[in-house]
Amino acid sequence: MSREKVVLAYSGGLDTSVILKWLLEQGYEVFAYMADIGQKEDFEAAEQKALKIGASKVFIENMKKEFVTDYIFPVYKANTLYEGRYLLGTAIARPIISKKQIEIANRVGAQYVSHGATGKGNDQVRFELAYYALNPEIKVIAPWKNREFLNAFKGRTDLLDYAEKHGIPTKQSASKPYSEDDNLLHISHEAGVLEDPGYECEENIYSHTLSPEQAPDKPTKIKIKFKDGIPVKVTNLEDNTIKTDALELFEYLNSLGRENGIGRLDMVENRFVGIKSRGVYETPGGTILHEAHKDIEGVAMDREVMRLRDMLSSRLAELVYNGFWFSPEMEFIMAAIDKSQERIDGEVTLKLYKGLAYPIARTSPSSLYNKDLSSMDIEGGYNQEDAEGFIKINAIRLMAHKSIMDKHKLFSCYGCNKL
Repeated sequence: MSREKVVLAYSGGLDTSVILKWLLEQGYEVFAYMADIGQKEDFEAAEQKALKIGASKVFIENMKKEFVTDYIFPVYKANTLYEGRYLLGTAIARPIISKKQIEIANRVGAQYVSHGATGKGNDQVRFELAYYALNPEIKVIAPWKNREFLNAFKGRTDLLDYAEKHGIPTKQSASKPYSEDDNLLHISHEAGVLEDPGYECEENIYSHTLSPEQAPDKPTKIKIKFKDGIPVKVTNLEDNTIKTDALELFEYLNSLGRENGIGRLDMVENRFVGIKSRGVYETPGGTILHEAHKDIEGVAMDREVMRLRDMLSSRLAELVYNGFWFSPEMEFIMAAIDKSQERIDGEVTLKLYKGLAYPIARTSPSSLYNKDLSSMDIEGGYNQEDAEGFIKINAIRLMAHKSIMDKHKLFSCYGCNKL
């Protein structure tokens, strides 16, 4: 009698290694799946470990370039920030991982997929919403929400004891009393000692960026070229290094950001499940790209389009963070974002220095900037006398508000009581 098949999102770490063995004990045939999206991982060692535990096969999928072109770039051309700060490094990675996992499940005829995300975090939501959106018939095994599993494993000690009992090698290290998630876009550090928001993150926790204090004393100037809001070329103006391939370009931005201490963020955020959490993030290349893209839009995007786009960007950030990548509202918003980027072309020159990436010049064939109109020295086709009527029209409601306040002796407007 054939066993039911399950595809497990496998990292090679303690949790998913224990889950792999536990699934085998439950009678499933397990296929381990690893997504290579730029994390620092010994994939060969992880594959051998999974096979030794008992996986029927290990799928290692290189998706770095797809991650950049189909996930990072589309989100970054919307200037998307979650809660105005977080560049969504973990959240953007989950849909591409889930998509390939469902493809593999279809390929091997698996009725189930499984993951190692906990029942308190965001990733369980992101993975499972994606699974159901891509295959409504799929069945999900989430051990950290399974009562039998929870009864057997009440903490890390139980996991380690189980691993030792079954000969599963582990990398227990007291030097890293926290959790990390690594990919091409960023690395996050959370949990453990970082669960206290008043605890200052120590320098040895950071791994993808130099501290700004240790960054070079000489700034690095680069130029990024955009086409339809997407970066297509990076030029280092110091040594004339040029990158045009999407993956190489982004990896190069990561390298430049790392060297110059760019992309650190330490914040407390609101998880979708209603829990606040503290995360320490390093997003070197993404931070440079974010600053450059905002700048080219300043010269090439219409003001009212920008205002509407910014409203959509906030909602887009929530959709990505909360796991609704494969949703009709996501399709709708991305269609609008694509439209807004049709003429976001040009080049931005940036100075990278001591933790900062700031634009210092920009040019665009789609520029809406008119030097004659904006100049303080040239009349340039703008009749300044017209501004008088413009101001008076906009002042009508303000004068009416002041009159009604005076009539009723009310001073609710800010600063009125100081007049």
